[in-house]
Amino acid sequence: MLHFDPDRPAAEPRDAATLVLLRDGPSAVEVFCVKRHERSGFLGGAVVFPGGKVDATDRDTAWLAHCTLPRPAAFAPDADALRALAVAACRETLEEAAMLPVVGEALAHDELLSLRKAVAGEKGALLSALAARRMRVDLAALWPLARWITPAPETRRYDTRFFAAAVGAGQRGAHDERETTASFWAPPAEVLSRFDVGEIQLAPPTHRTLAQLTGLSRAADVAEAAARACLDPICPRLVRQNTDDGETLALALPGDPEHDVREARAPGPSRFVLRGGRWYPQDAPPVTH
Repeated sequence: MLHFDPDRPAAEPRDAATLVLLRDGPSAVEVFCVKRHERSGFLGGAVVFPGGKVDATDRDTAWLAHCTLPRPAAFAPDADALRALAVAACRETLEEAAMLPVVGEALAHDELLSLRKAVAGEKGALLSALAARRMRVDLAALWPLARWITPAPETRRYDTRFFAAAVGAGQRGAHDERETTASFWAPPAEVLSRFDVGEIQLAPPTHRTLAQLTGLSRAADVAEAAARACLDPICPRLVRQNTDDGETLALALPGDPEHDVREARAPGPSRFVLRGGRWYPQDAPPVTH
């Protein structure tokens, strides 16, 4: 899932964005997840939120006529970069999950599938499709939630901004059978439980985001969660950790004793420890003298 090479010079992270979609379920808030193709070079086989890297078309100033302005967020250097990140999150969500926040009445599932098919495989096609349909993407519906940077030893690195948005209960979503091979709606706590029993694989940023959202009573409460969120970058540091079974690897987060940043930036255990090919949240072991 992650491919670390500590001896390799650190690559410059590429800008990326992901969108956490929430809806009110029958008994609890539900989040939409997709499973990445096993052959994906990055996070292959993992359950994630739809998203991907920012491309040149996401930075096109023509988007100004086809979207609302995104909410201000300190995790982008300027307004143009923020708009490109939000556009990328929405574009990738249409491609991978067949959902798209638009101004006005939400698009029906069949309309979304048709739109996804119309823009598949063609750079910049979404702009043309929106213009032809007289629609605008509602970037203001996205709430900035977090910023995670892939650890330096990973062979592919991304500076990923996490957005969240509440959608109507009728939104279904659908994976694309190419980059994503499965999809589902489920309460965040249920997704975490499925990880705990070994049913699915989660990367540390996905796991921590799900834990952050478990206390929501309604999808609309995402606004309050975003208001509490820290948008400072979280770049885990790869460290070695001794266990009863020998030595393993851990990803120390800001606030961990072995991380350069002393203040925690995400509530929860201060690191993820590798056990059996899976990263489990855990506090740092006590310091011994």
